[in-house]
Amino acid sequence: MQYRPFGKDGWKISVLGFGAMRLPMTPDYKDVDEKEAIRIMRYGIDKGINYVDTAYFYHNGLSEVIVGKTLKDGYRNKVRLATKSPVGLIKEAGDFDKFLELQLKRLDVDHIDYYLFHGIGDGGLATMKQFDLFNKMEAAKKAGKVGHIGFSFHDKADAFIRVVDGYDKWEFCQIQYNYMDTDNQAGTAGLKYAASKGIPVIVMEPLLGGKLARPPKNIEAIFNDNIIRRKPADWALQWVWNHPEVSVILSGMSNFEQVEENLVSAHKSKAGLFSGGDFSLIAKVRKEFEKRTVIPCTKCEYCMPCPQGVAIPRNFELYNDGAIYNDPGAARYNYKVWMKPEDRASACTACKECEAKCPQKIEISSWMPKVDDVIGKGMDYPD
Repeated sequence: MQYRPFGKDGWKISVLGFGAMRLPMTPDYKDVDEKEAIRIMRYGIDKGINYVDTAYFYHNGLSEVIVGKTLKDGYRNKVRLATKSPVGLIKEAGDFDKFLELQLKRLDVDHIDYYLFHGIGDGGLATMKQFDLFNKMEAAKKAGKVGHIGFSFHDKADAFIRVVDGYDKWEFCQIQYNYMDTDNQAGTAGLKYAASKGIPVIVMEPLLGGKLARPPKNIEAIFNDNIIRRKPADWALQWVWNHPEVSVILSGMSNFEQVEENLVSAHKSKAGLFSGGDFSLIAKVRKEFEKRTVIPCTKCEYCMPCPQGVAIPRNFELYNDGAIYNDPGAARYNYKVWMKPEDRASACTACKECEAKCPQKIEISSWMPKVDDVIGKGMDYPD
């Protein structure tokens, strides 16, 4: 296992961390396979992983419970533990402590080494200021319940800057980053900005939910034709590790084979490993992925706000993602679970007010029912 400096206390973190969001499931996919989850997490720890990450929401709360069980029998002393405060559920100041106490109970520990405000952007930052959550977090740290204060991020790049600059005691942050997300969310600019502020960066979604590990056949062929042979997942992981600003990659490993393969990749990792040819290969792969885009939406948001409240760019993004990565199931899940009914394409009334504003001249009102047919109703993508 390779290790990199993390924070100001001299501790070194394993470059591969265990993310507990996608734990092994039972054959019927109704429950977490607790025994197998504990087995593979402990195996990873035995092989050098020293950072385990979970959250209040993962597996409807079971993730924290199972991570707590994993850390029995001496494993708690082998790792530093991270979980996240569910900022979106906080409706009054006392909720912060309520959730923290519940999480300590679920995990069956007396302290959490790294506690993050979960998935914040401008909205989360406003909640934190409204309920004085910075002081709540500092009090929890002073009481010994929290070791280090950080945040995970899901919003636009400019919001990332505001979050970083909105508090002067951040000790680490967690961002989504991979070779397809260089200009999405915090992106490369956010990665470098955090590093310039001395804030260690944890990377989540290095494989984009597994999509980069299972590319379409034409893209897999590009990897296979290269002189240096690596699996697509290894290429994606090494691309992230190549950045010296990255401290650790979190991988949501769901089976023993994934743990084994990622451990091998981690052992070979090195900042600055990539050559010019490696960057050219990834650029070629990225370009091939981008060619699969169906709707030419640039997410400029000139079409917004929609009179009906439809989140036009987000609908197009999900539709395109399903096509780009040959993964309509993920697009449908995000559409149904993470979008409000009024935000979905199905709420479009074809008023066409948005079309006059679209620089790409997209016939939005014509596309919206097609989007809903595919990612809302489960129809096939058109040929």
